[in-house]
Parts: sequence; C-alpha cells; structure tokens
Amino acid sequence: MKTIYPSSPRSKAEAEQARQIVTLGLESVGKTQLLARLSGRFATPENYRGSTLACDSYTDSGFIWIDTPGIFRGSETQTSSETRKAVAQADQVLLVVRADHAADQLETLLPLVEGKAGVLVLTFADRLPESKDRAQLQNDFRLALGVPVFLLDTRAVVEKNRASIREAVAAQKNHRFRTSDISALISKYPSRKTSTTVSEKIVSQPLVALGLLLLPTVVAVTQANRFADWLSTPLTNIISPLQSWIESGPAFLAAILAGNYGLVSMFPFLLLYALPTILIFSTILAVYKSTGLIDRLSVALHPFLRPFGIGGRDLVRVVMGFGCNVPAVVATRSCASCSRGACVSAISFGSACSYQLPATLAVFAAAGMTGLGVVYIGVLAVTTLIYLRFNTPKVLRLANNQLLLPESDPIHVPSLRGVTREVVDNIRQFVIMAFPVFAAICFVAASLAYFGILDAFAGFLAPLMAVFRLPGEAATSIALGSIRKDGIAIGLLDDDWGTLKVALGDPAQVLTAVYLAGVLLPCLVTLYTIGREMRWGFAARLCLRQMAWASGFAIAIAWLGALIF
Repeated sequence: MKTIYPSSPRSKAEAEQARQIVTLGLESVGKTQLLARLSGRFATPENYRGSTLACDSYTDSGFIWIDTPGIFRGSETQTSSETRKAVAQADQVLLVVRADHAADQLETLLPLVEGKAGVLVLTFADRLPESKDRAQLQNDFRLALGVPVFLLDTRAVVEKNRASIREAVAAQKNHRFRTSDISALISKYPSRKTSTTVSEKIVSQPLVALGLLLLPTVVAVTQANRFADWLSTPLTNIISPLQSWIESGPAFLAAILAGNYGLVSMFPFLLLYALPTILIFSTILAVYKSTGLIDRLSVALHPFLRPFGIGGRDLVRVVMGFGCNVPAVVATRSCASCSRGACVSAISFGSACSYQLPATLAVFAAAGMTGLGVVYIGVLAVTTLIYLRFNTPKVLRLANNQLLLPESDPIHVPSLRGVTREVVDNIRQFVIMAFPVFAAICFVAASLAYFGILDAFAGFLAPLMAVFRLPGEAATSIALGSIRKDGIAIGLLDDDWGTLKVALGDPAQVLTAVYLAGVLLPCLVTLYTIGREMRWGFAARLCLRQMAWASGFAIAIAWLGALIF
C-alpha cells in the first residue's frame, strides 16, 4: 500500500501554528532517517529561532521537526550549550538513542531534557540480542523515564510505527522526562558489545581508512573527467552556434554571456565536471554512511587528526569538497559547533574542487610534468595540516576531545532508500544554492573582465610575482583563480589548453603558480557560501588569514623547490 504523507503547511500562518518538536541525540543514532520517515519531507536548513545552532527542519501539516546537530565529541561544550537553549525553548522533545547503547547514551543526554515533555525512540532494534524481551525493555524505560517509549529499526519504519509516534507526540503534554537514577537500567541493559569481523578490523586500520575515505576523490575525478571528455565535444557543438549568435550582438552582452567567464561559455564546465563529480561523491559517501562504515573510518582517523584541530567526521566534509566546496560547506551544519569553523577553513584551504583539480592537472600536462600532480596533492595536504595546527582552537586539540561513536557497530547492508534520499538531497542543495550563485558570479567575473578590472588587478600583482620566483605574466592566473578555480588554466594555458602561454622554466615555478592561484583565496562561489553560512565577518577573517598563510607557503615552495628540483 502506498504511504500518503500529510501535506506541508499551505501558508506562513499554518507553519507558525505547527508544533515544534526538537529532536536530540548523539551522532549516528538514525535521527535523520527517522525524521524523514515521520514527516515524509526533505530537510530545510536554518538556524534555530535566531540562535547560532544550525539545524535541519522537516515540516509537515502538523509539526515542525527540528533536527539538532548530533553530539559526537567529548569536548562538546558549545554545542551542548546551544542545544540546551534550543531544548529549553522547545514545545516538546523527541529523544533518540540507540537501543543497543541506550542506557549509556541516556546518561549523556538526560540532563538536557529534564522536565521537558517528550517521547523516547530507541533505534537500531535489530541490533538487540534475540534473547531480549522487547516489550519488557520498553516498559522498563517507560517506567524509569516517565515518557512514551518506542522501539524500532529506523531503516525499516513501517506506517504503524510512524502513526503511533505522531499520535504520541500530538496527544501527550503531561508526560515529562524524569532524570531518575538509571543505574538499574545500565545494569540490566548494558551496551551491547559485538564481535569484530576480519573485514571490520581491516577497515579500522588508519591507512586503510584513509584510503577508503580518499576513494571518492579518486573515483569522482577519474570517472567524472572521463564522462566530461566523452560529452565535451557534442555539448560544445550544440552550444557553439548560440555563442556565435551572442557574439554578434552588443559587446557587453557578448562578454557576460559568451566571453571566457560568460554564463553560456561556463555552463558546460558546470554540467560536465561539477555535477557528475558531486553525484559520484554523494553516492559513495551516502553508501559509507548507510552501512556504518563512515563511523569506523572516523574513529580510526580521529586520533591522528585531533592534534590539527579537526576530527574524523570533519575530514569527510573536507573530502566532499574535492567534488564541490559549496555542498561541503553546507554539510558542515552537522559538524560540532565548536569545530565547524575549523572544518570550513580546511575546506576553503585544502579541498581542490572539481574545477581546480582538473585545471591544475591540465597545467602540469601542458608543462610536460604530469608527475607533479602527486607532489601537488602531497604539498596541499601537508600545508593544510600546518595551517590548521596554528589556526584552530586549542580545545579541539585536547586529548579529551574523543568521539562518542560506538566503535563496535557491525558494517551492514546499505539502505537503498536512505542512500537515494541523501544523494537527491545533496543534488537538490547544489541546484538550489550553487546554480543561482554560479550565474551571478559569471556575471560579476565577466563584467570585471570586460571593464579591465581583472587586467588591472593582474597588473598590480605582477611586480609582486618576483617574491614567488614567478614572471609577471603569472599574475593573471592568480587573479582569475581567485574568482573561479578553472581560472588557473585560463591564465596559464593557451586557448587549446595544450601549451603554456606563461614562461615557467622549472617544476618549482609550475608548482608555485598553480598552488598560489588555487589556494590564495576561495573562489567567489565558495566565499559567498561561507559568508551566508558563517556570517561575513568570519568570511573576511578567513580570507585574510588564508592569503597570509598561502603566500608564506608559496614562497617556501618557490625557493626551496628551486633547490630540490
């Protein structure tokens, strides 16, 4: 039977009258899948009631389900504080914990919901031992906590479960959480320890975990570029007549539509490179998340990343940035609030997106130095870690900053519905957010080029190029790369992209030029997204800091590279 979900509120007034339910839980307890099933809606990202707490909301005809960020760090003081404020303002609370780790997780979360009206949902019921009396478990938790309790497998929420939870939320106002002594529950229902298979031990090894996490980058870049090369000629043949017709019109209109940065000229790059890359990235990462593999990778890598101020989960967003920085920055909404700025900084500095990386590789190929691609990735990784080490809050690097994720979870078969929803949501966010910004940036960049502002900026930078052992002509790639990352290739390569038009005499100069053009500033689309997500003051400080560090690294690469090469 087809499930029919309630319609969304038809007006702003209806939305304001809908009851707000704040959902609280640790990371990876299934909150997102549960809310998607309860509401039948995609998430709408927003801050909670004017606070700095970034949440996803799922709105249907009766409720607004607010998904607060999952808590997963031992040093999670700021997020706990913001979440406590959100819970205090909430009409009701939907507390979500894992059935096989319920008592332990309740010890962490119950202080946040004391005295609040709410419902408890125990997810991952399929992980409980067969010997457990599930009805007795529900009754024990209901009596101890004083609220309705539901036990379910989030990946297979049936209509009966969905209706029961909605009815309980709609009806109950008198049931409030009691933070009584739950030591008896912990003794009776200890966290389940599962045996680890050989494959799970293998993927938990740091080097294997790092390889698996970098796999989406390798697959996306190679396969997306192959797809782009396959379709490039047919698409160019389709668009060329339109470009020719536009170029015959007024000069300014021709520049902003059909010039190097014109909307029509740049659209094939967006369609052929960015969109397929994001699709591949989203699919692989969604499978990782749905199988539970992402938790194992995060736990395996976190101890090695913590001294640099980011965690295993943050690295997932940085890797996502190799597809496109925009959805990666948006995805940091689910980061811990105390680490979100560090994660955004890492994306801005070290994530070579689907425009930047192909353009960089094209420059190396034209210079006859394809081997520099591996060197470039290594240099980018090392300099990003150094940058983070000196620019992240000390609290993120403390030894007590551990992940609160269950390491013993078995890897399981992915949920097709969950993977599909994740991929569709990522593509939807990219289309809604990136496309309009893409069009606006094309207009701005083309206008700057048309009025000679880009050339003037390049002329201003030209004398400074000597500091980096670069000829003055390389300044054009720096200016263009600061607007759009494929400007690296536009500034350094001839029109056929087969040869260099700037005299770069040795590998150190080539490496320095592409590094400085790619890292000096985030592209305008990324900068706009950071400003909108993190406020413009943060974006301005990030730019100034990134310019200073990128310049220092580029000087070191230029002069030390001259000795090495």
